[in-house]
Amino acid sequence: MPKKKGAKGTKLTLKIAKKAIRMTPDGRHRLTLSNMGITIFPKCLFKLTNLDELDLSRNSIQKLPDNIGNCSSLRFLDLHSNKLEALPKSIGNLAGLTHLNLSNNRLISAGLPSSLGCLTSLKILNLGMNQLDTLPPSMEALDSLQEIGLFDNLFIHLPEFVRGLRNLTKLNMKRTPLSYVQGDGEEMQKENSEPEEHVYLVHESSLCRTCFKRCKDQEEGLMRGGGGDAYEEKRIRTYKGLLVPNSVATVHQDVWRIRKVEHMQIK
Repeated sequence: MPKKKGAKGTKLTLKIAKKAIRMTPDGRHRLTLSNMGITIFPKCLFKLTNLDELDLSRNSIQKLPDNIGNCSSLRFLDLHSNKLEALPKSIGNLAGLTHLNLSNNRLISAGLPSSLGCLTSLKILNLGMNQLDTLPPSMEALDSLQEIGLFDNLFIHLPEFVRGLRNLTKLNMKRTPLSYVQGDGEEMQKENSEPEEHVYLVHESSLCRTCFKRCKDQEEGLMRGGGGDAYEEKRIRTYKGLLVPNSVATVHQDVWRIRKVEHMQIK
């Protein structure tokens, strides 16, 4: 592996990168360059045309190259714990990307391009631990999205597009100053001192008739100020068009930051 060179970062050559590529159990080519002291995205990586997974996490990269979209073979990209403030428009050209981890950077909402909405194959997206308060409306096109992490950001409202993501099953907005809009338009402000909790979002069409009726009954009980024993201590949050049969998820934040990704077997 390349040696660290202090403030100047790591010198990574194409030869070194090729030797570091490993084959995953499901036959994918993976390159792990995590915690290598890298400060600039290595240009030599553009010559690795068969690379499926790239891990550049825990470095000091401040900017991605404008032609990052040329890495079109990527399916998995991990850039968590760097110093990114913005993303280039060409990131939308990574059409085959299914997993994208950008947590623990310095991203601001103005630095997110609308081209993120072109990542229609994306299943897992982690934007936690940044400085975001809004997301591009174009992200409503991410129909394949199943999990999204928005924890430790500056959101005060649930992004509108989230309500329309039919395949979304996990949403992590822990530790955000989020306001929840109820069905009658009433806004419930969470105390800043109270940590936000994980929430499972399930679209109505995904529930069987029995579960749908149970959730509706519980929701109506809440709106009347009741709620029964199940809601005696905690008040369930509701979203327009979405139901939450399991209101509190037990997944810890670290699972989002350091996640063992399970890939489908390639036939």
